[in-house]
Amino acid sequence: MSSRDLVLGRLRAALAEGGQPPVQVPRDYRPEGTLDLDQLVERLTDYRAHVHRVPEAAVADTVAGLLPAGATVVVPPGLPRAWLPSEVTTLTDDGLDNERIAAADAVVTGAAVAVAETGTVVLDGSPDQGRRVLSLLPDRHVCVLRADQVVATVPQALARLSPHRPLTWISGPSATSDIELNRVEGVHGPRNLHVILLP
Repeated sequence: MSSRDLVLGRLRAALAEGGQPPVQVPRDYRPEGTLDLDQLVERLTDYRAHVHRVPEAAVADTVAGLLPAGATVVVPPGLPRAWLPSEVTTLTDDGLDNERIAAADAVVTGAAVAVAETGTVVLDGSPDQGRRVLSLLPDRHVCVLRADQVVATVPQALARLSPHRPLTWISGPSATSDIELNRVEGVHGPRNLHVILLP
């Protein structure tokens, strides 16, 4: 008898007994934490993201300062227009093809939630965040985040998110390392992540 046959035999026997999973899944991990916006900033900075703490009235000027003159920016259809500077060319995603998205200088999105403890920003495909491809193809991602969207822990973030939406968890710019631990950014997403944190 092979190892495969042995494992499959044990699975068949367990299923034949009609075993039932526990009704209540134990949740012994720490669900709550103390919210600390400085911790979020510190974690994002550790991941090589750039954090800009500005009032909402200064979002458009901050975005303008992050982009080259005459930049082309892809935006999701529900992004507040007040966040965009007038001197950029805006491409609203109404089904743009991947080539046009990738050719843009940047994408500007909102966010669903952020986790201070892990330095993670989560997008859920809402109208101000758009399709997942928007945050993956342009070289620069500018994400606008309100302080009331920040929670302390991952369980608190999960409580705010729907499992039926496409979730993108972002902890800094896209990065990978080779066998010699040489870090390369931008392989699986943007090389530059800017988080504009509003009060």
